[in-house]
Amino acid sequence: MKLADFLNLRTISGQITALVLTSIAAIHLILTIIFLISRPEQPDLSVDRGHAQFAAAVQLLGAAPATERPRLLVDLARAFPKLDIQPLPPGPVPEAGDPEKFDLRGLHRRLDASYRIFPLVNDQKHQRVGIVLPDGAMISARVLRDPRPRPFWGGPWLATLLFAIVSVSLLSLWAARALTAPLSAFAKAAENFSVNGATASLPERGPEEIRFVAKALNRMRERISTLIDDRTKMLAAISHDLRTPITRMRLRAEFIEDDGHRRRMMSDLDQMRSMLEAVLSFLRNDRKLEAMTLTDIASTLQLVADQFADVGHKVVYEGPQRAMATVRPDDLTRSVNNLVENSVRYGAHATIRLEVSADTATIEVEDDGPGISDARKEVMLEPFVRGDDARNMDDTTGFGLGLSIARAIVLAHGGELSLHDRQPHGLIVRIELPVRQVSRQLAAE
Repeated sequence: MKLADFLNLRTISGQITALVLTSIAAIHLILTIIFLISRPEQPDLSVDRGHAQFAAAVQLLGAAPATERPRLLVDLARAFPKLDIQPLPPGPVPEAGDPEKFDLRGLHRRLDASYRIFPLVNDQKHQRVGIVLPDGAMISARVLRDPRPRPFWGGPWLATLLFAIVSVSLLSLWAARALTAPLSAFAKAAENFSVNGATASLPERGPEEIRFVAKALNRMRERISTLIDDRTKMLAAISHDLRTPITRMRLRAEFIEDDGHRRRMMSDLDQMRSMLEAVLSFLRNDRKLEAMTLTDIASTLQLVADQFADVGHKVVYEGPQRAMATVRPDDLTRSVNNLVENSVRYGAHATIRLEVSADTATIEVEDDGPGISDARKEVMLEPFVRGDDARNMDDTTGFGLGLSIARAIVLAHGGELSLHDRQPHGLIVRIELPVRQVSRQLAAE
């Protein structure tokens, strides 16, 4: 990669470089401000802690004769009232205290080893100490405590460290989202890809690499749509043109004198015509989408069951009397019709069952036929694939488009169609549809 790419803000590498440099500069600026405000471990020179005066007074008393000390104590009390220097009665000499323990390191540094310092009474601000003079006499005074340095976790270090971690984490999350958002959009566009033009093209914005990929995907989508359009037009034209010679052959078959030959010829011609009609119907469904409408799917399923029952089939509906969902009514009716036709063709009884939840509507078409083997369930959903021997299909029963058309309609709704076994025998075709499809409805329109 060239160095110029890292300096070009229109590329991903340039944006990452700018993000890193900006983050480093911002963190350094904020750290500098924190240290200037807190100034850690900086002694307060404006406070006189009395250590120097006390050390001078102690050294003066230690060098003076014992007879002069009472007069010197009076003079020192007048000169340094805050020190409150007082003599201590004679007694056992306490052990010298640890200077680190009672924060009088400055006083220890000003006195030599002939003076022993020991703590007396102290509070949060002042320290009452005793000092043994070289000749054994003892005095006491009150001095300010030395400031104890704040621990690492008590000063600005912890706040600085936490701020740096939080800042880097937030910037990393923002950068990751900014970089992965276009990829997520590509994945969503590929998932929702439809050759009928219902979904919008990918927006060609962002860094140069993202725009280049978006343009390539949009061009690929156009080429795929063009190829499928050409295929559909060709197959539709062939299917349409074949109906004319079939009609002529049917007219000629009427003049066949042998009733058996004429009947078989007419049956073959009827089957060919039905096949062409099924192919044309499949191709039309593949290219045209009905508008989404808020529909009472319970009434739709009840109507399908009643229509089959009117012609002598045992088809019943089980479910709520009313259930609203956003669907394509005619397409949904057609898909359920195809499933029920298969059910009554291979079974004696069919049931249309509906269950509705807050987000999903589940439609099941159940029959008591021979069913479909597990090895063939997935294959049976492909176009022009007929059932196995258990279904006992022959040339007069179907062309392998019923399930595939129903599945295409369900997928266009954003749902799923699956095949399941029924006990002790039979097949259950389950359709799961989203109840609300606002975004898909707007895209389709």
